[in-house]
Amino acid sequence: MGKRYEKIADLQCSIDGKGLRIGIVMSRFNIDICEGLLGACVAELGKRGVSQEDAVIIEVAGALEIPLTLKKMAQTGKYDALIALGAVVRGDTYHFEVVSNESARGITDVQLQTGIPVANGVLTTDTDAQALQRMTEKGRDAAMVAVEMANLVKCI
Repeated sequence: MGKRYEKIADLQCSIDGKGLRIGIVMSRFNIDICEGLLGACVAELGKRGVSQEDAVIIEVAGALEIPLTLKKMAQTGKYDALIALGAVVRGDTYHFEVVSNESARGITDVQLQTGIPVANGVLTTDTDAQALQRMTEKGRDAAMVAVEMANLVKCI
């Protein structure tokens, strides 16, 4: 593809994950869905060249525990990118909105405060069936975003 604008540089970074160090934080709540997210995520990281030796997985109780764990991981300086995986399925109470909104806000805050990219792979769905239907795509997407953003941050 040619340049979109003749005098503006078009920065394009690699989508190769070779040599990248990736941290994954996964919720145990709704574990079947989270394991599906994780399986798709790890498979995609492998396709992108991230070696299993360069990845770390930490499990936490639920979606609200993800941001603090991500922040602690980001502060170590060991990771090029982080991935948040979880599933929040709507119930009969307002709790769904609280967990969905606060986990998303916390995940965003981590990357803005630390400068380490965080791919948000936390599903928020109305039903288990919707989550099961979306988990593979969401897991893959989170891996792709983590690799792309890690490389982008390095080349800016």
